[in-house]
Amino acid sequence: MKLHYWTYIQNGWRPALEIFILAVVIYYITRFLRGTRGWPVVIGFVVVMLALFGAAELLDLTVLRWLLGAAYTVFAFAVLIIFQPELRRLLAELGNLPLFASIHEQRENIEVIVQTAERLSEVRIGALIAIEQQIHLKDAVESGVVVDCEATPEMLETIFFPNNAIHDGGVIIKGDRIAYAACIFPLTQRPGLNKSLGTRHRAAIGLSEETDAVIVVVSEENGMISHAYKGQLVRGVTAEELRSFLTSVLLQPAKTRRPFDWIRRRFGERAKSAPTMVAKQEPRPTK
Repeated sequence: MKLHYWTYIQNGWRPALEIFILAVVIYYITRFLRGTRGWPVVIGFVVVMLALFGAAELLDLTVLRWLLGAAYTVFAFAVLIIFQPELRRLLAELGNLPLFASIHEQRENIEVIVQTAERLSEVRIGALIAIEQQIHLKDAVESGVVVDCEATPEMLETIFFPNNAIHDGGVIIKGDRIAYAACIFPLTQRPGLNKSLGTRHRAAIGLSEETDAVIVVVSEENGMISHAYKGQLVRGVTAEELRSFLTSVLLQPAKTRRPFDWIRRRFGERAKSAPTMVAKQEPRPTK
């Protein structure tokens, strides 16, 4: 009996593994394509194919069944054409992962943020910049305008320039790309915060409580630079202090990445550190 069970396990683990791999692939492909412009086309095609297959089986239509089987080859090419922009974006995101990015490239990305914050601070232009890490920020924010361009200080300054159509809200940066602008970040609901904190700072705390993103804030009122991470807001930092903080946080995942970190990331692991706020300078009302 034991030998029978052992033989069953030996012969059954491969199909189980194949089913698991296919389920994961289908789930993430569906999740990635959901909300894209080509998604309604896929839904319509699947509905039509299921209806035709059902009719062919019920009425025993041999020719229709053969034609539907041959249509799968055409459908594969159609998917490549319909989702060409999405597939290109997916490959670009994979290329921007810390696993593939060198330390030099990551330091360049940090320098872009530091230079942007320093320039905007000097002219007192408000800014709210979220740097995406392992948790996708698209599910945690509202609205947002797709930008998808190279992250440079000049481009970020242009986005946050007053009276610009997309200067309100926050910017999401993925690797070396500006992914979205004019995003509405979730405001923190934590009681007891300093009443002088403006909407930008509350949004930075709120997003850092729900995700592992690093958020950089520049006050429009006094040019003060702040950063939020894991529910902790530090205000009044210098450019050098900001550079040091971003380096310590953003370069660390590339060094400590473990084989199954992506599983915990995808299933919604959130930072569990206690939320606190640190004020380095006497705060004044900010917008």
